[in-house]
Amino acid sequence: MKKLSVKELIPGMKIAEDVYTYNDQLILSKGIVLSDKAITRLEFYSILSVKVEDELVIRMPETDPGISYSQRIKASSSYREFKFNFEKNVNHFKTVLDDIAKKGSPINIDDLLDSTLTLLDTSEGPVNVFDMLHNMRHYDDLTYSHSINVALICNVFAKWLHFPEEEIRLATLCGLVHDVGKIMIPDGIIQKPGKLSDEEYETIKKHTLEGYQILRNQNVPDSVKNAALMHHERCDGSGYPLGLDGSKIEKYAKMVAIADVYDAMTSARVYRGPLCPFKVIALFESEGIQKYDAKYVLTFLECVVNTYLQNRVLLSNGVEGDIVYINKNMLSKPVIKSGSEYIDLSAKPDLLIQDFI
Repeated sequence: MKKLSVKELIPGMKIAEDVYTYNDQLILSKGIVLSDKAITRLEFYSILSVKVEDELVIRMPETDPGISYSQRIKASSSYREFKFNFEKNVNHFKTVLDDIAKKGSPINIDDLLDSTLTLLDTSEGPVNVFDMLHNMRHYDDLTYSHSINVALICNVFAKWLHFPEEEIRLATLCGLVHDVGKIMIPDGIIQKPGKLSDEEYETIKKHTLEGYQILRNQNVPDSVKNAALMHHERCDGSGYPLGLDGSKIEKYAKMVAIADVYDAMTSARVYRGPLCPFKVIALFESEGIQKYDAKYVLTFLECVVNTYLQNRVLLSNGVEGDIVYINKNMLSKPVIKSGSEYIDLSAKPDLLIQDFI
């Protein structure tokens, strides 16, 4: 490992440690192989030097500069490996979670965590976790794949908050089993392709209490039990099942709440396709500051938008372009480069990011 100035970097070098901006935003993850775009990104954020591994990774050049970032992700061997391991892990997780909920089988924490955390080994770091998940939004599963998504998001989220390793694993476990109570809710309600009746909504709200009951006598930390119970509580007291205010909601439950809503809204559902992440970020900006702990939601939003740099998007006026700059004071309104034109969405209130392409 050696430390080099950004001017000495060349494509093919591998980052040896996470690179943060001066205000602690992650911009490149350990293990990322540098490309021209990645080096430009370091220069853009005024990073002076980084640590790189000694070996040089040789990659074939991109043959078609016109293809989108999403297309390049899906064509990569890392994505194919992640998708294969994710689907295998969902099947294993379903069996384990059903046994815990319906048979009272003891939770093997190490087994649950290790099988899930292996997915991070094929995602090249926190930034690419969101690349992988965003390109797998076809899953319509309110329990199993959603729980794995939330666990992975909580893992990255805890790293953004600079938690120690033990707490990162705890946050991941909280995300993994937060929805275990949904297994006790009738499938006809969970998978209903339309608006729930008032009675059905009251039934589905019981999954928080059901989850707590399932975990109550398990040998897991109280934080895991409380995350299952409290992940639908809101800091303004508007949540359920207990209507707690922010001072009474445990920190891991606050984190799971944010990851849960973000993944649910950006994933496909039986009654709709996935929402564009920037629409969800806009909702958090306009409505979420009162409902979610500001310390956690602001950190999450500031970091998650940076994972979408370089993605190609479709604007509401039909124009396509790439995200090249994040406006910190209006995170849902980045700067888009379309051809030779730069479009600052923060200056155009009626122009929105419609979708990723």
